[in-house]
Amino acid sequence: MASLTVTSEARSVEKHRKSFSLLFYRAVRDLKPVWMLEDMRTMETFYLDEDSGQRIYSPSEALLYAIVHDHQAYAQYLLSRYTDEALAKPGERFCPCPSSAPHLAMAVRYDRRYILGLILQETHRIASTPSYTDRAGCFHIEDGRTPLHLACELLRPEAVILLLGSGASPYARDHNGLTPLDITLEKLRDSTVVRSGEKRRCLDNLLLFMPKVRFKMKEALVRESERWSKVLGEETYLYLSGRSPAPLVLSAMQTVLQQLSPASFPDSLLELPIPSSLKPPGLPVSQRDRQRVV
Repeated sequence: MASLTVTSEARSVEKHRKSFSLLFYRAVRDLKPVWMLEDMRTMETFYLDEDSGQRIYSPSEALLYAIVHDHQAYAQYLLSRYTDEALAKPGERFCPCPSSAPHLAMAVRYDRRYILGLILQETHRIASTPSYTDRAGCFHIEDGRTPLHLACELLRPEAVILLLGSGASPYARDHNGLTPLDITLEKLRDSTVVRSGEKRRCLDNLLLFMPKVRFKMKEALVRESERWSKVLGEETYLYLSGRSPAPLVLSAMQTVLQQLSPASFPDSLLELPIPSSLKPPGLPVSQRDRQRVV
C-alpha cells in the first residue's frame, strides 16, 4: 500500500511539473513581457530535474524558446544579461550532442534574422575553439553541418551573408566532406535558369568570401561542363572549374571584404562607400538597429 502511495505521489509531482513547464513555453510563445518570463524561468516550481538537480530553466534553454517563437526582446535580454550562459550547451533533454551551436542553427532553421544578428554580435566576445560560428550542428539533426551549411541547405541568403561576414568559414566540411558551396551547388544542380533566385544569391554570397575556391564537387563540374555551364553561366562556370581567374568585380569585392572586421559586421559593409549595386542584396540590419529596444 505504501509503495502505491509513493508511486501515485510521484506521478502527481511529474504531472504538476509538466503543466508548469508548459506554462513557461506558452508564455514565451505569447510574447509575454521579459520581466514576467524571467520570474517564471527562475521559479523552482516550473522546472525540476531530480537527476541533474536543475531546478530552473537555464538562459540557454530559454533562448531556444525565444528563437522558436521569435521573442526578440527576450532574446536580446538573455544575450545581453547572460551572454556565456545563454550561448552555452542546453540540457540533454534539448540536445544530447556534447558540443554544437544549437542557437545559431535554430535561428537559421526558423529564419530568425534579427535574433541571428544578435547572437552573432555576442559570439565575438566568446573565446572558443573551433570558432562558435563553425561548430558543427547537432549530429542527430544536422549531420554535423555548421550553421552556414544549414543556411545554404535551407536557401537563406541573408543568413549566409551574416554568418560569413561574422567569421564563419566557407571551407568547413560536414561528415560527408561537403562544404557550404557543395550544398549550394547541389541545390542548383537541376536548375534551368542561370539566375534562379535564392539559390543563386546563396552562391554569390559564398563566392564573395572565398578568395580560394575549394569544394568537393569540382571534378563533377569539369566532367559535366555543358550542364554546369548552363546552370551557372559561362563566366562563373569557368571560374569554379578552375579554367579562368575570378571575374574582376568579384576579385575586387573579395579583397575589400577581407579587410572588414567580423566584429563590426554588417555595419562595416553597409557603410562602404561603393554603389549599392555592388553590395550583396538583402543585407541584414545594422548592429545599431539591433541594439535598439524592441
